Amino acid sequence: MAGALSLPDTDIVKYLCACKKWNTIYRLYLCRHCFKLRCGDCVLHEVDSPYCPNCLENMPSAEAKLKKNRCTNCFDCPSCGHTLTTRATSQMVKNPDDPGKSTPKKMYYLACGVCRWTTRDVAIPDKPVASGAWEDIANPDAAKITSLMEYYQQLAQKEKVEKERKKYTRRRSHLMYAASIDKYGLVSVAAKRKGLMSPGPNTTIKENEEATIKAVKAVQEAETVSEFPPLSEDFFTQPVQLSKKTTIGQRLGSPEFQPSESVDLYPRHKHLLIRRSLRCKECEHNLSKPEFNPLSIKFKIQLIALLHIPEIRVMQPGELKFKKDTKVVLTFSNPANTNTKIQFLQAEPREGESGTAKIELPKKELVLAGRDDTSMYDDLHTQQDFKDDSSVVSFRKANRLGVIFKVTPQAQDGDVKVCFILKHNYVNTSAALPSENQEPQITWLEHHVVVNLGPALPSK
Repeated sequence: MAGALSLPDTDIVKYLCACKKWNTIYRLYLCRHCFKLRCGDCVLHEVDSPYCPNCLENMPSAEAKLKKNRCTNCFDCPSCGHTLTTRATSQMVKNPDDPGKSTPKKMYYLACGVCRWTTRDVAIPDKPVASGAWEDIANPDAAKITSLMEYYQQLAQKEKVEKERKKYTRRRSHLMYAASIDKYGLVSVAAKRKGLMSPGPNTTIKENEEATIKAVKAVQEAETVSEFPPLSEDFFTQPVQLSKKTTIGQRLGSPEFQPSESVDLYPRHKHLLIRRSLRCKECEHNLSKPEFNPLSIKFKIQLIALLHIPEIRVMQPGELKFKKDTKVVLTFSNPANTNTKIQFLQAEPREGESGTAKIELPKKELVLAGRDDTSMYDDLHTQQDFKDDSSVVSFRKANRLGVIFKVTPQAQDGDVKVCFILKHNYVNTSAALPSENQEPQITWLEHHVVVNLGPALPSK
């Protein structure tokens, strides 16, 4: 049970984010400027560059928009959705110089390695080029969609012009009366800024805006379909072959055509992914910024909370019984290279997560040893003498510390949850490099933590 409780992908230990939401430490970021925890809902997501997940080709956002966020060279299987691969084959083709003879020629087709679907199954001819030769099917409603997009763009432009007009209301000003005594031309300049005497270029822009508003034409309304063609007799007499029909997922995979027969399936261009950067909403500093090249898995900035805040795991939950004191061991891991001091404070119930048990917190200040990657491989590594109290500290190994807590469940049903505040010192690495006589900036941070210890056993 102890091993299951310490898995990183479980929601056993949660921290309170700045937006009052509970998340695990693996889904949080720590801003080194405002010293607050941030989750994916309280950060700004910025697009760095779209790229194809198959060929890893990146492109500007404007180019990706023109290509409808699709890669031109990579395709997805219309049957199962996996990536199609290009395969080569040899075909006998008539020789143009000598029609009586045939020569072998290399041809290419697309195949799926999962469901074995190929372009030959739907009678798509092979291509003489490995990439860039697969043509797209023309959408029969392309002209109608284009006209609708142009119509709504004109409506948006019209609404924008009307909003700008409402902002500037005409007001009577003394400048109109003082224009006759203007000796230095200052009144005319101010009047132009006020919009009372608009120059030639502004007048042209205004006329163009009015022409744009008048040029908005209503689109042709769609015709109501009142009669449908009758079904063929084969629909009632012939048995249905499900292998030749497409599923709902296959139809929705191609929303432009929605083929009902499997012979009408066509390879789909692969969707582009984006490399994004995260920014703090309060101080607008970057929390995560990857490299521009999609081939690189490194980050220029990666302020994940796991690299700055002590990680808490449940080691020994013990046998929790209703209104009986139980010793529970929680492990604290220090991700920093320097020693970190931790303290424990009582916490009030919060929305979303509330404690169902009383917890007795250690009153002493504990010290977590700094992280040293060589200590786990060095047998001669000497531990520092921290003079731990055996009634509080269960064990100490490298940068990990086991702390003993006394928990008393207050509810017979449901999971046993305890809440407390973890307070620790944090060395601000984002500040400027200290001089010889200046010490690094140290800040004390507090985090609300809730720990789920599992269900309580019935008391005998």
